[in-house]
Amino acid sequence: MRALLPRLPLLLLPLALFLALFHPATLDIGNAGWLIRGSDNGENALGMHAWLHDPAPGMLRTHLLNAPEGVPLLFTDSNPLVGAATRPLASLLPADAQFVGPWILLCLFLQVLFAWLLLRKFAPGPIALWCGVVLLAALPTLANRYVHANLMAHWLILWALWRFLDPVRAGSNRGWAVMLLIAALVHNYLLMMVGAIWLTAMVERFAVADRRGRAVLAGGAAAILAMVAGLAWLLGAGEAHALAGNYGAFAMPIDAPINPGTPAYSRLLPSVAQRAGRGFEGFQYLGAGLLLLLPIAAVVARKRPPADDQRALLRRLCWLVPALVALSLLAISNYPDIAGQMLPRLPLPAFLIAALDLVRASGRLFWPVAYVLVLVAILAAYRLPRALADGLLAVLLAVQIVDLSGMAAVVRAQSAEAGAHRLYVLTPDPRWDRAVATASNVTFVPPDATRDLSLFQEIAWRAVGQGKPVRLVYAARDSIATVERQRQELAAFAAGQIDPHRLYVLAPNVAVPAAAAERFTRIDNIPVILPVGALTR
Repeated sequence: MRALLPRLPLLLLPLALFLALFHPATLDIGNAGWLIRGSDNGENALGMHAWLHDPAPGMLRTHLLNAPEGVPLLFTDSNPLVGAATRPLASLLPADAQFVGPWILLCLFLQVLFAWLLLRKFAPGPIALWCGVVLLAALPTLANRYVHANLMAHWLILWALWRFLDPVRAGSNRGWAVMLLIAALVHNYLLMMVGAIWLTAMVERFAVADRRGRAVLAGGAAAILAMVAGLAWLLGAGEAHALAGNYGAFAMPIDAPINPGTPAYSRLLPSVAQRAGRGFEGFQYLGAGLLLLLPIAAVVARKRPPADDQRALLRRLCWLVPALVALSLLAISNYPDIAGQMLPRLPLPAFLIAALDLVRASGRLFWPVAYVLVLVAILAAYRLPRALADGLLAVLLAVQIVDLSGMAAVVRAQSAEAGAHRLYVLTPDPRWDRAVATASNVTFVPPDATRDLSLFQEIAWRAVGQGKPVRLVYAARDSIATVERQRQELAAFAAGQIDPHRLYVLAPNVAVPAAAAERFTRIDNIPVILPVGALTR
């Protein structure tokens, strides 16, 4: 017990952080209603729901959404890592299983664990240690990802830093391969960030290796790149997608580290409104406590030289500077003019802009930079005498908690509905289940899930739960084949060519073709064209 007590915060801190940000009912895997309310997390849950109910899924791909082409799990914002782990257990799970809440809690446990691993050797005492762990682990950017659970895996960044800062671990390509594999299965943005740290480790090793060592290093790096490329292909990167000029659409504002962006997010500092999307995807506010720590740490670092162990760590971090600069430049590379057009801050070549087309929310790429800044600042505070370090970090943590208490309240309100344990809000009528059961497939007219995403998620949830294909989805990217099919289906509908076995869910202003007039009705005041089998029930 004496050995375990000092590590008890590894269990208590993640739980406290979770309960500060989320309703405890979100941990019930049979409670999915709080998710399908028009958010990215709803698409995450829906993609996983389809994957678990698909009688013939592809490789990390479901054909129940965006039928018949299907959609990769990654493109529905679902978690391929969780999907691969849960598919063998599909028959044992609740019919409406969700994993968003449990995944977030797991992320918080790992976040605290790796923050502790990074700091434990340098802290002058337990108070300074655990204050530093909370300051490092609970960056506001982590809480801001409450609508996109996959991106709460910031622990991958901390894990990569922990590996990089130990020369022995940094030298193991096997360990890096495992990490990059996991990152690729979680999210492509996190893969880019972790990949930048791994590439830096390879450069550092290459610089000190002999000719034979460099050959071995090059072979190992090539094998890892091939593995990641193959996995990316399986996750959907190999499909033909139309380039949409996405790169940098949601870049990071220059003032992001000091700007809360939303008035409710800070109790102590004023916010400056950002253009649509940039205030959320480009959010990088550090919090008043950390903003106070940074200049204090700069003064301490100037006045107090580091001990040998810290000096060795800082020397290794210097290798990361080029990668962190590159990520920062990519994060701020585009900005909107008065008319909203994206203007480049960097004169990137056309081929690189095309290669970065998937990086729409480029502002996220600053995350590793923020973690390194905070890590270095906390380590500088650890150079102070124990009592002074304890007092300083405790005060700054209190300032951080007060400042971000408003943000915590905003985030927690988003999951408050979980306590109701109610699945359907817009479509409670039991006739929906009968209509879906008699249909061969379900579609929406026009084929735009985002027109009313909450409605789409509820009806699609019902459909894929019965194994019925839905002919569209809100995906990160639509293939050229899907776009063309949906265009043809919309034209056929306008021409009066109606599939008699399909359930059509119509937008309010859609004209009903004469050939389908007798099958037109409203369920929960939502206009639909029923499949022929539903008329006899």
